[in-house]
Amino acid sequence: MLALRLARGAHPLVQLRRLSVAAASAGTGFLLLCTLGYAMGHPEASAGSVLRLVWCLAPIAATVYFAVAVARTDPGTRPRSGLAAIGLGPGRLMAYSAVTTALSTTLGSLLALVVFLYLRGDLTGIPFGGRSAEFLAVDWSLPLPAALTLLALVPLAASLAGALALRPKEGRPRRAGRRKDTPQAGSGADDTLDGRGADLPDGIPVPDRPAAPPPAPGGLPWGVAAFAGGLAVETYASRSGPAPGPHLPGGLVSGPAGVPAGWALTALGLALAAPTIAHLCGWLLQAVRPGAVRLLAGRGLQEEARRIGRPLGVVCAVASATYAAAAYAGAGASVGPLTTLGAVLVAGCTLATLATAAVEAKQARADTVAALVRLGAPATALRTAALLRVGALVAVFVPLTWAVAELAAMPLAG
Repeated sequence: MLALRLARGAHPLVQLRRLSVAAASAGTGFLLLCTLGYAMGHPEASAGSVLRLVWCLAPIAATVYFAVAVARTDPGTRPRSGLAAIGLGPGRLMAYSAVTTALSTTLGSLLALVVFLYLRGDLTGIPFGGRSAEFLAVDWSLPLPAALTLLALVPLAASLAGALALRPKEGRPRRAGRRKDTPQAGSGADDTLDGRGADLPDGIPVPDRPAAPPPAPGGLPWGVAAFAGGLAVETYASRSGPAPGPHLPGGLVSGPAGVPAGWALTALGLALAAPTIAHLCGWLLQAVRPGAVRLLAGRGLQEEARRIGRPLGVVCAVASATYAAAAYAGAGASVGPLTTLGAVLVAGCTLATLATAAVEAKQARADTVAALVRLGAPATALRTAALLRVGALVAVFVPLTWAVAELAAMPLAG
């Protein structure tokens, strides 16, 4: 009941993000139901039905990833002293986030079931002049337990992943900054805080010592290894001869089975290495005698490398895999409605996750920006620093994505 009340009283933008999660869950649930319908209408093609179900793993993963990102930026999951006083500590806030995520995804799954039943003609008769697709299995009765089991996959996975992402962590480091308070008697502290920050207004955080740049994320070696392994798998698969392979919906992949496995490994390598690359972009921004704006942009990008780098790497991985798949399939591939829906879901969820991570990063540095404004920093300098961060990421990741896509498609060019 508390989760429902907090969800109902949230900001409209928060509600929009939750509705986006519900829409993504609805699309993924509809794909799963269409897979079930294809299996019902083609009992002799069990291998093809299994491949279609495996093909749905990408939209499921993208939807769950997006749901977790929305749960992380939900204002209701932030620990507050007032809530802790009435017993709503980090553990119960984690449970609230899991319940909210489950409600959003369940709403989408129910919507997918209603649309699927409507298209099958189970509600008001077969629409569109009696024409129906082969994946609807109009002539077969829908097994409701199987349909509900498939529809429960996304809510269960999203709520569990959100709970794991927001679980209370023991031994969290104390914030580096402290507020300028009135020193207690006998403490030996004075108003100048050892000569630093004597003129700062009250309420502005004062660091105990000069802040060191955050350490670089350690995913670069694993990313390079996964990328090299993906290229090796693709090369071996392309030279193994015209062996029969999986025929996924839309005809995008019909060659050796190692081709999609190699794409998956190269995409995983790019996603793992992206936080380290984003951290390197921040280091390059503040290299060679930086000014105040470049230093602010570089340090800010290093701080946000873990938060922004992983969703950005996933977006680049999806883009490179799409480019390689289109280059491999050629102009003769026919893209059906389910393939289009799956591609839109994956691309839309990854882009929405990146936008949500950017909102989370903005919320994380809100205190720092407010302190700089109170100190007299011009707004143009803050905007220039933000543009420098975005420009550095675009200048590095766009060519990198193109190079990864070309390398992924190169073993299959012959």
